[in-house]
Amino acid sequence: MGEFNRMTIVAAAEVISDSHSHNDIDILEVQWGIEDRGGGSSKSARVASLSKAAIDGGSSVYTESGLISLERALIEKALATWSAVKSNSSWKKLKAGLRFDGFEVNEPQDDDNAGWMAPSSSEPATLVRVLPSDVPELDMREAEDEVVQLLRKHKLTIAEGHLSRAVSAFQRGEWSGANGELRNFLESYLNEIVLKLVCDPTFDSKQKRDFLGSGVVPPFLLSDYNEWSAGGQKSPFVQGLMSRMHPHGGHPGLSEEEDATFRLQINLVTARLFLRRLDRRP
Repeated sequence: MGEFNRMTIVAAAEVISDSHSHNDIDILEVQWGIEDRGGGSSKSARVASLSKAAIDGGSSVYTESGLISLERALIEKALATWSAVKSNSSWKKLKAGLRFDGFEVNEPQDDDNAGWMAPSSSEPATLVRVLPSDVPELDMREAEDEVVQLLRKHKLTIAEGHLSRAVSAFQRGEWSGANGELRNFLESYLNEIVLKLVCDPTFDSKQKRDFLGSGVVPPFLLSDYNEWSAGGQKSPFVQGLMSRMHPHGGHPGLSEEEDATFRLQINLVTARLFLRRLDRRP
């Protein structure tokens, strides 16, 4: 698995296409030694050929940053031209993809009234890793892959559909849509797990979560870990996560993008924990 997911790479190619002419892209391809894998008569064809070359990989390429992988060169070139495309959908898509890969994008200040001391918007945007790169359990792409595999293995089809729509909305930068589907995803996989453990299908969602904590042996939700508690006296984790996914009203000062990223990350790692537990259950 590469450093960046396919959506991120395609978005970076789109940013380059939006900010460079055909001749500029020709020069990039020669510099990177991929002229035999590039080309195309339209911008969409250039995006496709650049993306495929980066995904296929190959030898490292020379850039201003030194000798780096082709996919990293593509990302850095896109970040260098952010100010020309900052209002484009391709830039929003790239930022969303990089968040999914565990990176924040720092954009230089672009304030015309800030005076000569202000950073210029011509400076490249930079990447800051949010999560450690050497801890596999924190890799969001690996988490998503495993969650999808387990959902399919246990035929939790409703939950799989909500997750697919949540990730798609997130990749398009539609934060509210992603949040709504993640709420549905969380509730759906717990409800579908319950039915596999022979629960009364007429129970509402709260009764089903109570069943996971006390109605089945051994319990699925563990009171020792404060995942569930009788009557909810201990603010159990699952109920707390449900509440976090169903806030009321706006939250001034909080970034929609940042909040949507948090919700996606915590839902993926939580779902992986519970789906692994289902998979191990006799």
